[in-house]
Amino acid sequence: MVHTGRYGIHDGQKCANCLVCKMADRPVPMAEKRLMDVKLGELMTWASTKDFSPNGIIAAVRRGHDRYYNKYINVKKGGIGGVAMLLTGYVVLSYLWEYDHIKHDRWRKYH
Repeated sequence: MVHTGRYGIHDGQKCANCLVCKMADRPVPMAEKRLMDVKLGELMTWASTKDFSPNGIIAAVRRGHDRYYNKYINVKKGGIGGVAMLLTGYVVLSYLWEYDHIKHDRWRKYH
């Protein structure tokens, strides 16, 4: 592997001065890992590092909204995918909220 580090170019040898080699060996702290990178045995430890206060939850929702908006809505060549995903989520969530009422109505025969 040839890469240009802060201190020059080298091919595959591990060097002590290159920032790329230093960053590749550094383990990622549990609090900075994404959910997809967490192993099943580490899930409870990872969840315990998250902030479940009201401010933490609001910050997580805001980050999620910003990420969704920048990925699907705020693009040069956008399509219907981002809006369709949002509407599909709304329909599924509405169905889940009204499921008890729908289930109750299903067993009525005439009224």
